[in-house]
Amino acid sequence: MTERTPDGRYIVVNGRRWRASDPDIPQSLNSQLVKELMRARRAVKDRGDEARFLVNDAKFALGERGEPWWEATPDGQRTRLRAAILTLLRHRNPKTICPSEAARVVGGDDGFRPLMDMAREVAAELAAESLIEVQQKGEVVDASAAKGPIRLAPGPQLER
Repeated sequence: MTERTPDGRYIVVNGRRWRASDPDIPQSLNSQLVKELMRARRAVKDRGDEARFLVNDAKFALGERGEPWWEATPDGQRTRLRAAILTLLRHRNPKTICPSEAARVVGGDDGFRPLMDMAREVAAELAAESLIEVQQKGEVVDASAAKGPIRLAPGPQLER
């Protein structure tokens, strides 16, 4: 078992402190993010520096990089939402995700609802970059104009 600091914010490996993953990420989503992190690390081994962004996205989504998850600001939450959406879509490709899943990564099961508008805004930004597609009933829609439930799908520019 990995040693943690008393506040639970860091793990200690061979005497060195590393930021721990956000403990509020629901287990099923945490598992998907960790699997994608491991796939990303294998990609770096195979492809080198051109694949490092995959590791970076997964680590941001897990809360291991960027602003500390225990001191979240709106900018930090936006960064994590972006990383969570991209990482979950890479993991599930070609399946879709719900924006609430990314919000649960950032806010946990108890704090995700206030992040839903921000998650939809981040999805619209990613759609504008062609990294994802926003869908309703299987059809691509304009994210900024969509009312009601939406799903997020990998876009043509989403790199694996």
